[in-house]
Amino acid sequence: MDSIDEVIIERRGSAGLIRLNRPQALNSLTLPMIRAIASALDDFAADPSIACVIVRGEGDRAFCAGGDIRLLHESGKRGSADAETFWREEFRLNHAIARYPKPYVALMDGITMGGGVGLSSHGSHRVVTERTRLAMPETGIGYFPDVGATWLLPRAPGEAGTWMGLTGLAIHAADAIHARLADHCVASSDLSALIEAIGALPGSASPDDVHGVIAGMAISAGESRLAANRDMIDRALAYDLVEDIQEALAREAGDFAAETLQIIGTRSPTSLKLTLRLLRAGRNSANLAECLDRELGACMRILYNPDFYEGVRAAVIDKDRNPKWSPASLAEVEDAAIDRFFVPPQPPLFAM
Repeated sequence: MDSIDEVIIERRGSAGLIRLNRPQALNSLTLPMIRAIASALDDFAADPSIACVIVRGEGDRAFCAGGDIRLLHESGKRGSADAETFWREEFRLNHAIARYPKPYVALMDGITMGGGVGLSSHGSHRVVTERTRLAMPETGIGYFPDVGATWLLPRAPGEAGTWMGLTGLAIHAADAIHARLADHCVASSDLSALIEAIGALPGSASPDDVHGVIAGMAISAGESRLAANRDMIDRALAYDLVEDIQEALAREAGDFAAETLQIIGTRSPTSLKLTLRLLRAGRNSANLAECLDRELGACMRILYNPDFYEGVRAAVIDKDRNPKWSPASLAEVEDAAIDRFFVPPQPPLFAM
């Protein structure tokens, strides 16, 4: 077994196990954690006795609540390169997970948000539990869904990904499976047994073998709220302007539409417009790398956006949950202001 304080690397039979070990911080990712995970994945990929990799979070509250938002906030304030370094290495890790040559099993137990989605939903075998609370909550902090979410969310059925990206609301296991961000639901109390069962597979085990073990322990995820409201979601969120989406939601009957409209009205107007543009661009993109590169360009611009600092202040620093967005309304957000987020990063994240 090898370990650093924040990540524990070990093997269980033929499985390489990566344990995120910041439970007091909901296993939020730091740069040393990203580097430790990337290094472990390289080592496990090269080890012929390892059949698959399993990633889980320590503690009983979260798989991973996202990236270290305080680091990004402080780096932007100082004008240091720390934020760019973090994003570049995190996004490369997301891409590596999506292309990993062995089965990659993510146990998304508890809070799974932002960077936690990037660490899990790009994997080949995504397991949720009855405790999963998954979200891309970035529009509530003056940011936008990143870590390849602009590739993942547009590939959810209908406009479910648009709903997730704009509202930032948390979804449960059944919704995560409906949105194609997860594959199976396993009881939280059975995860340790699942790890042992996967680790008992031979080193030559195939992805189908791993799938069979997970499917054999899977339980019903229950009813999906997103699936139940799909017709309304697809009607109201199909537009390419946030203002049109709001008008469409206002025409819809029912509590779900009203809640969606109310929540969107609390989010950063700049973030809403940027998020919708990025999701639509992601829908037409050729691959994940193209989306990650576009996201990195937007990340570099977000450091000059006052809503990012105000959103983090209200949510993480002062915790008053009362951000004052600037501009304060969608009408005040100029198209040219959003265009500036689409300048490609230099150097590019990937060779296109």
